[in-house]
Amino acid sequence: MNQYSLADAMTDKGNFTVPKLSESNMGFGVLGVFLGLLLEVSTHGPHAVPRTSWRHQDLDLMEFSEPDIFNYTTLLLSEKKDALYVGAREAIFELSRKNVTVKNNKVQWKVAENSMTMCTLKGKSKEKDCLNYIRVLQVVDDERLYVCGTHAFQPQCNYLNLADFSLGDQPEDGRGKCSFDPSQSFTTVMVDGELYSGTAYNFLGSEPIISRYSPSQSLLRTEYSTSWLNEPSFVFADVIREGTNRVDGEDDKIYYFFTEVSVEYEFFGKLLIPRVARVCKGDLGGQRTLQKKWTSFLKAKLVCSMPELNFVFNVVHDVFILKGTDWRDTVIYGVFTSQWGNVGLSAVCAYNMTAVEEVFSKGKYMQKATVEQSHTKWVRYNGITPSPRPGACINNQMRKQNISSSLHLPDKTLQFVKDHPLLEDPVLPIGNGPRLITKDVNYTQIVVERVRALDKNIYDVIFTGTDKGVLHKSVVFEGDVHIVEEIQLLKNSESIKNLLLSSETRSLYAGSDSGVVQSPTAFCGRYLSCDDCVLARDPHCAWDPHTGACVNIFDVPSQRHRRLIQSMNGDADRCPSVSGRSLKDYQSVTVKPGSSAELSCVVQSNLAQVMWKSNGSVLTEASRFHLIGESGLLIYSVAPEDQGHYECWSVEWAPAAGKNFTRLLAAYILTLDLPPRPPQQAGHVTTATLGSQDTSSTHAVEGNSNTDRAPLTPALAPPSFTAAVQLTSPPQTDSSLTPPPSSTVKLQPKPHLPSTSKATHTESQDPAAEYLQHNNSIALLFLFLLFFLLFLAALAYNCYMQYLPAPCLRLRAALVGSHKSASQNEYRACEAGLMEASATDKINMTEQPTQNGSKTTQNVRALRDTGYETEPECGNGQIPSHSFGDDSPSKEKPFDVDCDSQSIQFADADEPCC
Repeated sequence: MNQYSLADAMTDKGNFTVPKLSESNMGFGVLGVFLGLLLEVSTHGPHAVPRTSWRHQDLDLMEFSEPDIFNYTTLLLSEKKDALYVGAREAIFELSRKNVTVKNNKVQWKVAENSMTMCTLKGKSKEKDCLNYIRVLQVVDDERLYVCGTHAFQPQCNYLNLADFSLGDQPEDGRGKCSFDPSQSFTTVMVDGELYSGTAYNFLGSEPIISRYSPSQSLLRTEYSTSWLNEPSFVFADVIREGTNRVDGEDDKIYYFFTEVSVEYEFFGKLLIPRVARVCKGDLGGQRTLQKKWTSFLKAKLVCSMPELNFVFNVVHDVFILKGTDWRDTVIYGVFTSQWGNVGLSAVCAYNMTAVEEVFSKGKYMQKATVEQSHTKWVRYNGITPSPRPGACINNQMRKQNISSSLHLPDKTLQFVKDHPLLEDPVLPIGNGPRLITKDVNYTQIVVERVRALDKNIYDVIFTGTDKGVLHKSVVFEGDVHIVEEIQLLKNSESIKNLLLSSETRSLYAGSDSGVVQSPTAFCGRYLSCDDCVLARDPHCAWDPHTGACVNIFDVPSQRHRRLIQSMNGDADRCPSVSGRSLKDYQSVTVKPGSSAELSCVVQSNLAQVMWKSNGSVLTEASRFHLIGESGLLIYSVAPEDQGHYECWSVEWAPAAGKNFTRLLAAYILTLDLPPRPPQQAGHVTTATLGSQDTSSTHAVEGNSNTDRAPLTPALAPPSFTAAVQLTSPPQTDSSLTPPPSSTVKLQPKPHLPSTSKATHTESQDPAAEYLQHNNSIALLFLFLLFFLLFLAALAYNCYMQYLPAPCLRLRAALVGSHKSASQNEYRACEAGLMEASATDKINMTEQPTQNGSKTTQNVRALRDTGYETEPECGNGQIPSHSFGDDSPSKEKPFDVDCDSQSIQFADADEPCC
């Protein structure tokens, strides 16, 4: 209960326990807590990343499909027949186990016209639902297969003769053996000629059953009750043999795995719970109670959660039972997701079979109870358990009590099983948590293989298929899981609906709606270096120093295993040391000045960091004109200082080894392709002048530089700006052949590289580049003259439009108004107003003779009086400042009207009043 945050809400009442959170009004509070938990898990939850990714087009995979046939989802692998049987829609195929592209046999099983008509009358689709989907393929004996199909929502079963690959003439009713709906989940397993299945028994799918069909015995099934099965979704079933050395003489057991709606917890909606159920192979039902029903049916809760976040993965999608030589060594692996898919997390949990057996043999039962206003609750039963233990298989102790069969069990035990099929104790995973958690991945299928590595230890290798057609390969190392690689098995992004593993052929078989794909279990040959081979931590792969290749250890004779290099913790220091690259190993790249250069670097590991070095200095994203991408380095607008050595390093941290490993992936020498300098001739005055300037700047660099600095040649440093850069940033020594420290990465600014000699670039000459070099000075001069003329035009226009200050106004007055001699005093008056003339000038203006002053005033009025203007025409529209209270005659008043000497008769009179 504590796995669902309900353990601390339990109180004891008599012989049973009542959850405190059973009240319905607590549903919204639980919802709020759960939604907050979803946000926490989706943002901070742990997740793993595959180290290597392989694309479908880069792999040599074998695929099979036929036109107009779909749904290749039922697979059966026969090691004896060396065949892979595929059940598709209205067809059954026999393919070669070693190469699925080879089709040995095919038989079609179509629906009769009358059956299809009845299906369409029930509201089903004729093109999709009312066809025959092959859902069951089980081996009966060496000569026959038992096959079942949906058959237009009327399930039928038949025997398939392997000799001529034909179906029998008498099909059987498939109800309870095969699902009605092709999209409905179900499971089957054939044990000693008896078919055990979990599916729906009716057309509507509302009556789920777990049943057994036997040619010699009658049908055995579960009780139709929600306490037994409550809307289950079956995913897997298999048998666990007890073995011959079992001292208590118990029977073999069949285990079912499914997800159903919870009956023991109340929630705001349907809360799903993953379950494991068990029945005994020798169960015959009860004599009076539970006639033709399971007397050994019990179910328990599977827990897959993150205890640190109290988060539960409550939907199981697939289960694989990794069987050992003894049943105690068996481990159950399952893939889980959350009921709320927006979390985006998938988990793989593992369970010991001993823990499962402990719950079924000693776990507490749960029962229904009516408490608190007649609400039915599921609570723990604390009373006396009947003897023999309800749900137990027949063992030696029961045989001593003359109970040799389930028909001899007392009614008290059978009635208790009927009322108490649910166990309270959950099945906890190994380590109390998931083995693997991935983010933004939905696992659908799982298979597991045990591999003995070169260190003589056995490792569990997990293969998980996703709903996007991708396969993840993981290895369990000291309790942790490392995702070795991810493989895109399917061309299209579709779900992997079935996954089988063949240890003999070391192949995986994936079934989907579009076809069947065969893939090897390891891609050792794709690791091209010892570091990659060891850091992959694949128990299948090891490095052979004699052949210089990564090989599959199962393809190499055991006597040669000693020379192979393998480290399951990823310690790449075991690889032989690699000598540094010489200059001849560097790839030469020559580009035009100003163009872009792309230096490719492919990093296979998703866990590695890419580090680019330029002449020994680390480049960063902030480096000038550099763009570091996933596939390489892009240098745009290449300049002379960008020349030099470039190296791409991979820095990968190996957590199990506790070390950083650096590897040189690619190395380049970047040079510029410059044309040679043309000879200086007398006719080329401009070119000669520029050449002399370049030479003088070069000599200036040589004179100011240190004695150990190489001089710049004129061919590589024509602009003076480049020479200045070389002065401020001296060249650095080339340390590219020394690997960087493995622990830390120190970031440094981009260095400016010294120019190389002229002889390096005189071999290749481009006529177009030479033409541009001859004419760039003329182009610059032309552009300078053009911009100068535009500036003069703009200056003249602004001056004419009076947009510029007083100095420009004087120029304008001199050009435009020079013929108006009478207006010179007006411009002086405006200038005096703008510049705020001194008091001395104002006095001189007021002390002018009366006649001259009157004449001047009349001339000024005649020039500017329009009858409406109230301000003098001054530059820039500025109003000259006036001293209020000054009544001097030279001060102008509004309208210049002397209203004291003459009265105004009409407001719009044109004649002045004075």
